[in-house]
Order: sequence, then C-alpha cells, then structure tokens
Amino acid sequence: MRASTRPRQIAFYGKGGIGKSTITANLSAVLAQRGRRVLQVGCDPKADSCRLLLHGRKLPSVLGLARGRSSASLKAADFVHKGFAGVHCIEAGGPEPGVGCAGRGIILAIEIMTRLGLRGAGYDYITYDVLGDVVCGGFAVPIREGYADEVYLVVSGEFMSLYAANNITRAIRRHAQRSATRLAGIIANLRNTRREREIVEAFAKALGTRVVASIPQDPAVQDAERRGMTVTEHRPDSPAGRGLRGLAALIEAKPRLVVPKPLDDDALNDLILKAAGRGK
Repeated sequence: MRASTRPRQIAFYGKGGIGKSTITANLSAVLAQRGRRVLQVGCDPKADSCRLLLHGRKLPSVLGLARGRSSASLKAADFVHKGFAGVHCIEAGGPEPGVGCAGRGIILAIEIMTRLGLRGAGYDYITYDVLGDVVCGGFAVPIREGYADEVYLVVSGEFMSLYAANNITRAIRRHAQRSATRLAGIIANLRNTRREREIVEAFAKALGTRVVASIPQDPAVQDAERRGMTVTEHRPDSPAGRGLRGLAALIEAKPRLVVPKPLDDDALNDLILKAAGRGK
C-alpha cells in the first residue's frame, strides 16, 4: 500500500500499569501486518513502549542520546529502529528519577521528529503510547499541539483507571478549540472485576463516546510478554490476539471522533457506584 501524504496520528492514553503499552505495540504490529507503514513513539520516561516489538531489547531514548551531544546533531538513524513486522520504533525517554520534568522527553522527541520530517515520512500511521498523567504539560503535548488526531483511552473498570481517563478527557476538551485532537473511543483492557463491562460502558456513554473493543484477560498475553513478544506474533489466534485484530480493523474504518464531556469527580463516583449495582 502506498502511504498517504499525511499519516493518521493516534495516541493511546491510560493510567500507568493499565496495559496501554501492550495494546499500542500489538496494534502497531497488526497494522504493519496488514501492509501499513507504522511508526510507534513511546512517550513514557521508562522508555519501554517498544520492547515487545524488539524481542525484549531496550532502545536508546531520544532524551538519553541528547544528553551526550547537541540535539541538533541527532539523525533519524540514531534513534529510529525497526521492530517486528517492520514497525519503526522511537523511545522519547525521560530524566533520571527525581530530576527534571518527566514530559521533557516527549517535547524534545517531537521537536526532533518535526525537524527531520519524520511525521510525514511516508508512514500510514504514527502511534503514540503516552503516560496517562496529563498534569505534566509534556504528556499533554500530543493533545495540546494537535500532533495526535485521535485519542483512545485504555481503561479497566477500576476507579483509578477511570479517574485518570476522565482527566485526560478534560485535557482534550480544554484544548479542543486550538487543537484538532478528538476522542475516538474507549478500549476496555479487562481485569474481570465485578460488573466491569457495565461500568466501562456507562463511563463511555457519559463521555459521549463508545467502547470500541473489550480485550479479554488472556494468559497468552503474559506468556508473550515474558518472551519479549507481542501476542499477535506469539499467539495470534488467542482470544486477545483476535480481539486486537478486530480493534485494528475498526481503527482502519475510522471511528467517530468527538469532543468528550468529562464528568466532575462526584458524578464519576456516582456513575461507578450505580453501574456496579451499589448506587441509590
């Protein structure tokens, strides 16, 4: 397939530990297997977003490379590496713990990508795997500056997961007038908690969007991760593998984009209690 002039730029946000890096890496892999040219940008200070695409290998990060030399001297070959199915991988990186702004790596990586023309370098998709804490302005850059056209929120039915996702919708709505970034949907990465599907469905409806996929809890995912692989490479016909392929097909069909309607904290709490069957 010949790449379009401008790639679709998709950001996956969610609370730390919710599985967004796993979701992002697997979707990048599936899209690449479908013949698309994909660039994945890891926007977590741990710089481990692309690990499953590289059979466990950790990449040098943009911020790490820039510490030892001028960022203006960096070339694409210094930090763009090819992974499974031909996915190109970048890790933004972050400062040492307790030192500096955790979002600085994202800011620098996007500045360098723009300077080198990577955001229009013949890719069909650029996927951003972003830490869900948008209190730091760096993590909000894909939203605030409109680098991401579409945002998917990766959630479970647990309160803190939904709380973080709700905060991200506040950032999308806050910047909606200056930015083209919109919410594309909710991805439920299921934990098998009580009435989890009902809770996530109610949350999506309240925001004005929908659940685009429910990825089942599947031991094949953990088995693949222990091997440093995506489940779509290791066990493509597993329940999770099938769910991720279905999600990739839906993404290619371009879901409806919306400016979300965030909930205030009391309304979010009431919604979860009601959907869980414990409301008044």
